[in-house]
Amino acid sequence: MTDAAMQHDAASEPPQHEEHDHPGAMTYVAVALVLTVLTSLEVAVFYIPALAVAIVPILLTLTTAKFVLVVMFYMHLKMDSRIFTGVFVAPLLLAMFLVVALIVLFKVLPAYG
Repeated sequence: MTDAAMQHDAASEPPQHEEHDHPGAMTYVAVALVLTVLTSLEVAVFYIPALAVAIVPILLTLTTAKFVLVVMFYMHLKMDSRIFTGVFVAPLLLAMFLVVALIVLFKVLPAYG
């Protein structure tokens, strides 16, 4: 094969996918332990009467942290394109907005009326 033909073949090939360093097994174990602790905190918050006033923001924060960890590590979004991150973050923000709006609509506003 001539040099010109080899250059033409190399130019017509699709670009190769970049390889990213994936976390090791210990990283996944550490993330699983953090998720276990966050879940335990969620259960504990539910049973502590003093936190009843702020239970929704606390649980939303803990749930969001768990969501971020699962999506970043177990779904590999940390190593993927930013567009995929947007696909997961946009619905999360929408769901959080809807939960807060419904709480305000049905719990907070009737107290003033």
